[in-house]
Amino acid sequence: MFKFLKERFSALKDKADDLDEEVFVEEKGKKLKEKRLDDFLGDLEYGLLQADVALAVVEEIKKNVREELLTKKIRKGIGTNEIIETALKKAVANVLSVNPLKFDDFIEKQEKPIILMFVGVNGTGKTTVIAKFTHHLQKRHKTCVLAASDTFRAGAIEQLNVHADKLGVKLIKHKSGSDPAAVAYDAVEHARARRKDIVLIDTAGRMQTNINLMDEMKKIKRVAKPNMIIFVGDALAGNDAVEQAKKFDEAVGIDAAVLTKIDADAKGGAALSIAYAVSKPIIFLGTGQDYDDLVPFNTDWMVQRLFE
Repeated sequence: MFKFLKERFSALKDKADDLDEEVFVEEKGKKLKEKRLDDFLGDLEYGLLQADVALAVVEEIKKNVREELLTKKIRKGIGTNEIIETALKKAVANVLSVNPLKFDDFIEKQEKPIILMFVGVNGTGKTTVIAKFTHHLQKRHKTCVLAASDTFRAGAIEQLNVHADKLGVKLIKHKSGSDPAAVAYDAVEHARARRKDIVLIDTAGRMQTNINLMDEMKKIKRVAKPNMIIFVGDALAGNDAVEQAKKFDEAVGIDAAVLTKIDADAKGGAALSIAYAVSKPIIFLGTGQDYDDLVPFNTDWMVQRLFE
């Protein structure tokens, strides 16, 4: 997981060893020479950009590392490598910790039925994520209703139907080509009538540049009035996933993100970039195809794996 980005950090730590000779000794410690630090930060920028980290995020990490290192004196016996790794970890953690949100705590505070609307482009695994969310909520004794509001593809309705059968939950669906907002409305009304806890709305894998389809999604939002709109992004997509998140946020306003395919050999840039780029938290990571392969996002967990 994130092999490429981990390799970049490892290479940077190796370069940090070279900086041990580029310090000047003061009475109470030693500080890095600013010129040599800037050279190192140039290497940091190059490595992060190679790993598909968005430029704005790269600049934020560089700024945080620079401020941390220029203001910190290095105690005797502590290597420059250790100081730089600590600064890098702190900077990455700051980027990942944008508006943290614990999904389960959020759910417990909402009035029922709770409406969750899932958005994202085709191929990100959005429908499978909805099934994983359903399984996650069932383990917490929540009753769920699924809404097949991706009416543009008959295959999408069938895929969600298969998951609903496996999970033993009600699926509200209309025929292919029908009004997606009407499906969402019926699902919410069904949940209210049957006293179900949560409605999970699937939507079409809309290309973020398609204005007509984005307008249709806005209609679903108006009709269903979701408590949370969740963007599902592909960790393998890198900066494309970041741009998609921005477009969906502009169109309908996302509240949180889920990153799928974390188990694949992703470069890691999307995980560092999405939360910072849209100022919305990552709440889960998809780590496989099984229903249990949905891991609550934790900043410390992510930082540990990036630097292990």
